Amino acid sequence: MWRPFYLLFRSISGVSLWAQRRFTRAGLLAVCALILTAVFGVDTSLTVAYQIFTFLLALLAIALVSAWFGGTPLAVQARLPHTLTAGERFVLRFTVRNTSDTLLDGVALRAEVGDPRPAFAQFKAGSRFPTYRGWIHLVATNRVADLEEAVVPALPARGTADVEAQGLALRRGRLRITGIASARTEALGLMRRLLPASGAADICVLPKRYPLPQLSLPGARRHQPGGLPQGSSVGDSEEFLGLRDYRPGDALQRIHWRSFARAGKPVVKEYQDEFVARHALILDTFGNTGSREDETAFEEAVAVAASFAWTIDTQECLLDLMFVGERMHTFTAGHGQMMPSRLLEVLAGVSLAGDSEIRTLVEAVRARREQLSGCVCILLHWDESRRALLDAIRASGATVLPLLVAAAAPDDLPPGIRLLRPGHIAEDLAAL
Repeated sequence: MWRPFYLLFRSISGVSLWAQRRFTRAGLLAVCALILTAVFGVDTSLTVAYQIFTFLLALLAIALVSAWFGGTPLAVQARLPHTLTAGERFVLRFTVRNTSDTLLDGVALRAEVGDPRPAFAQFKAGSRFPTYRGWIHLVATNRVADLEEAVVPALPARGTADVEAQGLALRRGRLRITGIASARTEALGLMRRLLPASGAADICVLPKRYPLPQLSLPGARRHQPGGLPQGSSVGDSEEFLGLRDYRPGDALQRIHWRSFARAGKPVVKEYQDEFVARHALILDTFGNTGSREDETAFEEAVAVAASFAWTIDTQECLLDLMFVGERMHTFTAGHGQMMPSRLLEVLAGVSLAGDSEIRTLVEAVRARREQLSGCVCILLHWDESRRALLDAIRASGATVLPLLVAAAAPDDLPPGIRLLRPGHIAEDLAAL
């Protein structure tokens, strides 16, 4: 049952997307009038609508043929940002050059984005029943940004100009621009000819962020077994103490080869163990992928996680971002490792893990709880498995800041867990 509806909805959306790209507003109005006159002009003895139908059909046929011929002598160099932020407006800048020896006018630039139509698996998982309303919702969910056309001013022969295209980032994710196309309207003003003018691009749209109050994450420095691969001078960093004779079990990477060659026996470098404050930012990704309430709460949870990742001073500590996707993921920022902006890029692509179990996250936290000084835990629901997660963190003596993103607090929610309500996240965070 799902497959025929999927093919039908995909075909209808494909025609609609093609018409929006190729027809001007006047052309779309002419197409709508053509359909209406076709319906009412079936009986030619009762109405003259068939004459209007014939006239409109002839106009659209001429426009189609006219738009098919002729090129646009335009060279475009795009200057696109590396990242955007969800919920904010942005500007795409282009340098346009007329490569012909004549005046060029009436041209616009379009940034062609990737196909927003869902795949069959997403269509089936995101709807309880195949309806076109549900299809429209999925298409809107996949649309990362709205982009406006950039009008190119009249360019003299071999002239150049800088143009801007306004846009609005709708949600986090990847804004895939398949190409920049030049659009030139034919003489009747009904259709446009689209020609590629620049290559593809991929822009990361970061999660939106909320302002946080002044927070201090308490917790003592913990020993980091094995040291830090790129340690800096923050805290009790791994420091070179001197040279000593080789002992069985010493790592070969610590052999000082120059001294080995001079002394004729193995000599190793000796370091001081590393102690540093290490905090975990745990994101609950376990929810119902078909529930709009869970999807809304999850998007707000990602925004809260992004706010903490951006605000916590990783110059003075380590920050581990932990969540479960297809598998367990851990990303560390600070102390010479990842930058906080990289954590935001990671959060831009995280999604609900509907088929996974929270036990995976609990076991990962238990495996490194001896290294953690504190933890910010962002939850979507409250149950016994999440209680076990908090108990696993507290068992090592680490301090915990538990946050629950939900429309209302459950009856069995224990004290100490702060509620963040979707739609009121900013004011709830300000009260922390």
